[in-house]
Amino acid sequence: MNLPAKLLLSLKPWRNATTWHIAFSGGLDSTVLLHLLAHLAKAQSLPALRAIHVHHGLQAVADAWPEHCRAMCEALGVPLQVVRVQVQPGASLERAARDARYAALSEVTRANEVLLTAQHLDDQAETLLFRLLRGAGVRGLSGMPRQRPLGEGYLLRPLLDATRAELEAYAAEHQLSWIEDPSNQDRQFSRNYLRHQVFPVLTSRWPQAMATMARSAAHLSEAQGLLDELAQIDLCHARTCSEFDWLGLPSLELASLVKLSVARQRNALSHWLEPLTSLPDSDHWSGWADLCNASGDARPIWRLADGELHRAGGRIWWLSGGWLRRSPPVGTWGEPSLPLALPDNGVLSLSGQIPDGPLQIRYREGGEVMELPGRGHRDLKRLLNESGVPLFVRGRLPLLFKGGQLLAVANLPGLDGSAAGGWNLHWQPMGEDQGLS
Repeated sequence: MNLPAKLLLSLKPWRNATTWHIAFSGGLDSTVLLHLLAHLAKAQSLPALRAIHVHHGLQAVADAWPEHCRAMCEALGVPLQVVRVQVQPGASLERAARDARYAALSEVTRANEVLLTAQHLDDQAETLLFRLLRGAGVRGLSGMPRQRPLGEGYLLRPLLDATRAELEAYAAEHQLSWIEDPSNQDRQFSRNYLRHQVFPVLTSRWPQAMATMARSAAHLSEAQGLLDELAQIDLCHARTCSEFDWLGLPSLELASLVKLSVARQRNALSHWLEPLTSLPDSDHWSGWADLCNASGDARPIWRLADGELHRAGGRIWWLSGGWLRRSPPVGTWGEPSLPLALPDNGVLSLSGQIPDGPLQIRYREGGEVMELPGRGHRDLKRLLNESGVPLFVRGRLPLLFKGGQLLAVANLPGLDGSAAGGWNLHWQPMGEDQGLS
């Protein structure tokens, strides 16, 4: 099958998208992809084509590349957008540049649009070997996925079945010109070292090494799909309802997880955590065992890259963002008839017959006492224990005072004002978009 036919077949399910964005670096691979699509569009009914060039500003020679890309796109009749990004300093320049690039590409990809990138079969083989040398698991060894969500749309890699040699042959046939990035020759970068030093040796002994390694990545991708299905089955049993679902926090029932084998626990938890945080490496999974095995009265916390797992009330809870910051003091509630925005802690409102003021909002400091009808004075700590309030919530739970008297505790039946005064103190915690990193 020739290259244009192979590309069209790969993109067949996406012909109804409104726009195909092409990630256009100006290098060989993306130049071939752009040229292929521009010429196919003359004979085929394709979505609107747009190119995007991400300028990292990492080397002086790169300043000339946007102009080269503009000239190429003008010749092919494809609109071009140039986006300049700031690459954050860090241990891996490759990774930082990639993160900045994909953040920019994510911004331009809207609903019912796709972003096309030009990675090919040789890139897939390099990815597999690179990740194998880093000790990756099945997910990592699955290589680059053919498609994945990006922004409001999807990222597609339609050339993963094509070899670098095929792209070079197409470029030579059509006399294409492209940018040669000097950094691609720098052997200090791991991928360049593999490409220039390792793969030539491998392919001299095993000519089909690239294709067979890419095939292995496909097998591992299928295996990962089965593991994901198993994770969904296991998570279905753990996603039980909780009386504290109103917190809006991701949580799972611990008992359902610990009944599983250790391998299935890891698989289910990895699947659940994957959209929330960078997953821990093998050495750091000991934190999960510590969380499970801690005594009943302990407050175990497993700290991960983008948040924390807490154990409370027979469940594990994911906390991140504002949930990990201490809520600033509030003070007087000047207009109790209006909702009150709590710094880093959601929104508070009163409904029903609002008590006379002045009213204050405070957070628990210890030693608070509340008077309840028919029960007299009770320690707030005991009342929170009776209600089963998770420990990580107690310091954030808004308390309504009048003078020095505690009138209500938000959201807790019998303590929220409804029993004594016919009114209700309601707290809407931070939404998931605020609470998640």
